Amino acid sequence: MVHQVAKHVDEVPGPSLMPPVVAGPRISGRCADRASTPSAPAAAASAPAPKAADNLITIKSPMIGTFYRKPAPDKPNFVEEGDEVRNGKVVCVIEAMKLFNEIESEVSGKIVKILVEDSSPVEYDQPLFLVEPA
Repeated sequence: MVHQVAKHVDEVPGPSLMPPVVAGPRISGRCADRASTPSAPAAAASAPAPKAADNLITIKSPMIGTFYRKPAPDKPNFVEEGDEVRNGKVVCVIEAMKLFNEIESEVSGKIVKILVEDSSPVEYDQPLFLVEPA
């Protein structure tokens, strides 16, 4: 089958549709120049990130799903930035396969930052909240 396709490709007039196969790595002068001088985004990526407070604890998503800050559209949010939480307090719900799973805080402290927008999809182990432990 492959030989039949190759035969038909060779019969097509005009420029070759496939580049020639060359053994070993191929590096053009342009790529080599780019590799030797890092671009601005690459230089920025290698720069150290702004240092976050070392004492903050991250509450992460235990599953894939949709993040909700409130139990129902007409109800208040579970937590706001600056709220005190205790171990076991529900901080959000994650909907997965039409089931709403309550996510509880595993630490007591103050919510410093909410990292996810309401009604956003979240991945497993994605950071949701930053908590300053009490």
